[in-house]
Amino acid sequence: LIYCYRKPKTKRAKRFLEKREPKLKENTKNAMLIKGGNANLTVTEVLKDIYAVKKPFAVLYKKKNITRPFEDQTSLEFFSKKSDCSLFLFGSHNKKRPNNLIIGRMFDYHVLDMIELGVEKFVSLKDVKNSKCPEGTKPMLIFAGDTFDVNEEYRRLKSLLIDFFRGPSVPSIRLAGLEYVLHFTALDGKIYMRSYKVLLKKSGCKIPRIELEEMGPSLDLVMRRTHLASDDLYKLSLKQPKALKPKKKKNISHDVFGTTYGRIHMQKQDLSKLQTRKMKGLKKRPAEKSAEDDGARPKRSKSD
Repeated sequence: LIYCYRKPKTKRAKRFLEKREPKLKENTKNAMLIKGGNANLTVTEVLKDIYAVKKPFAVLYKKKNITRPFEDQTSLEFFSKKSDCSLFLFGSHNKKRPNNLIIGRMFDYHVLDMIELGVEKFVSLKDVKNSKCPEGTKPMLIFAGDTFDVNEEYRRLKSLLIDFFRGPSVPSIRLAGLEYVLHFTALDGKIYMRSYKVLLKKSGCKIPRIELEEMGPSLDLVMRRTHLASDDLYKLSLKQPKALKPKKKKNISHDVFGTTYGRIHMQKQDLSKLQTRKMKGLKKRPAEKSAEDDGARPKRSKSD
């Protein structure tokens, strides 16, 4: 037998391999942004702005890479394994498909699904002179348009965009941290991406008045080619380990409103021995006491 796996020789290599091992709760997904061999200035600026939005969970490859993801996916899979990234955004430009972006994700270091988008209009971060959000801000994602729920390709694109921009999972949220909005609108065969900064202004009460200020980048996109995973492979990628599934608790049920009901099993109580509040009105009369005592005592025979 020939084993391809070699044991790490240093502690640093051991820690590196441990980070890549499967976990019950996976790390935040990283994205790699790759520039094609014939990328123009618009595509380069788009990749830079998306990298600024996605940081620190992104890797930007500045050198040009001559590859065509829809024809050959080996280079994407190589970069994915090298940088440990499960999301990618590839930018290219040619006469047939100008200002082209390919967004996709990996499963087990193989391409799961990817969608090709064309950039028709672009406003960069530096063109909008308003204040920006700090690096690493978790965005709020808003999707508008019935197409995201009706069309299968748009439904998969929505899932892809959520995966790409969602950021890390957090246990709690504070109001001041909700300061960045990414808005996607599907209308007339186009996808409009807009980003806003949330401003909390005084309103005269506890609840602040909310205003949205355009921050950039903004993109007008059109869908081109798609490469979607089969239903079986897609379900396999969504499968969760048994340890993460909540265990069913006995005698607990929930109604449609989310109220929890529990059933408790107890032995039958003897209410005659129940301790009640001591009041004059509840005291037993002498006649009642004597009657109880007579009933409790065993009857004696006449011979005794």
